[in-house]
Amino acid sequence: MSENEISHKGVIREIGPADTIVEIVSASACGACHAAGLCTMAEAVKKDVVVPTDASEHYRVGEEVEVVLRKSMGMKAVWISYVIPLAILLVLVVSLSYTSLHELVIAAIGLGGMAIYYFIVWLFRDRLSSEYVFTIRRV
Repeated sequence: MSENEISHKGVIREIGPADTIVEIVSASACGACHAAGLCTMAEAVKKDVVVPTDASEHYRVGEEVEVVLRKSMGMKAVWISYVIPLAILLVLVVSLSYTSLHELVIAAIGLGGMAIYYFIVWLFRDRLSSEYVFTIRRV
């Protein structure tokens, strides 16, 4: 793995003509603990990642692979998902706090601003999904 990539190990669940579905397991930090089976704090979430099928590569269902994304795309996702909405919320709440509006109204406007932002992101979901292309490679 290069330092410009983000990768997760997964298992191929389904192979189609256009898409390959890879199941990755996101484990919490305590997931590798020897007592994780006894503890209720250990969590593991299974996620399906859709990867374009590469006709030149011959993978099998059940094969262990790495799902790879460029690190720059990961940082862009962080900005779209977290940084920009937080900035919108802070700008709205701080600027409106100098008005005579009630705090609940200010909070509702802040949340409404974030809702509008996420709605705009949802409208552009097809364009965004075409930019975030995962690849797979053998482990």
